[in-house]
Amino acid sequence: MNKLASMITKRIVFGVLTLLAISLLIFVGVEALPGDLAEAVLGQNATPETVQAFRTELKLDLPPHVRYFAWIGDFVHGELGNSLTNGRPIADVIGWRFANSLFLAATAALFAIPLAIFLGLLAAIYRDSWFDKLISITTLGAVSLPEFFVAYILIAVFSVQIFLFPSISAINEQMSFLQKIHAIFLPCLTLSMVVVGHMMRMTRAAIINVLSSPFIEMAELKGISRRRIIIKHALPNALSPIINVVVLNLAYLVVGVVVVEVVFVYPGLGQLLVDAVSKRDLPVVQASGLIFAATYVFLNLTADILSMLSNPKLRNPR
Repeated sequence: MNKLASMITKRIVFGVLTLLAISLLIFVGVEALPGDLAEAVLGQNATPETVQAFRTELKLDLPPHVRYFAWIGDFVHGELGNSLTNGRPIADVIGWRFANSLFLAATAALFAIPLAIFLGLLAAIYRDSWFDKLISITTLGAVSLPEFFVAYILIAVFSVQIFLFPSISAINEQMSFLQKIHAIFLPCLTLSMVVVGHMMRMTRAAIINVLSSPFIEMAELKGISRRRIIIKHALPNALSPIINVVVLNLAYLVVGVVVVEVVFVYPGLGQLLVDAVSKRDLPVVQASGLIFAATYVFLNLTADILSMLSNPKLRNPR
């Protein structure tokens, strides 16, 4: 096994162990909640026999370690149980919600990634110019603002003042694609403003770092224009850190939508998680939390693997 394959295998094993550790933290955190779940769901008027029967149905009478391994086993096989709120299978409830979250994240990514790379290229081409300083200050300010603050500002401007976009991003299957885009424009813009700055600054830094290489100096001595040097020579050699930061921001877009979904009442997995917490629907909380964790770990793992594969020194070891 060569060095690259060994590194990828180790990273995959580490990702699986990380996900198992997160699942254990989620389970322990739910177990540590005060009160009895069966009594909280059934209410104070429930008879002891009813409470005991409900505890047996939820397997609360089993030891914690037995319930943990049973929960992980069921999760791997797609058996998430039933919601305590409406009795529906959790997989059915989460399925379309998670699809909505992915749709929002993917739409934001399709807008944010090309814009961030383009701005990063321009900032590197016109390094230390007024344009570079203006873009850097603007993106740094956008990164510094919390998502809910940006969301409420956008709502105040585009929904309250000029009535251009809805403040509640409700979508359904009957809506056309353009209607969905119109409905999610503000949450999509909110997420994009947060991640564009980070990706743009990392793109700029990666390209500037490559520009200090000897082969770039040789290209400059040959009289090649700075723009062509950056696009033809610097950018391909800076792909590894750029790919890494892009995929990491994709992970943020998927997992970090919770606050944005709550602000815009968007029917995604983040909104479902918040609703489940408020209703003490712990099976839904556990399943949603683990899905978010698995998505984040998977995308981080993808970022590491793509970064390794795009590194010429690892692909072609001497």
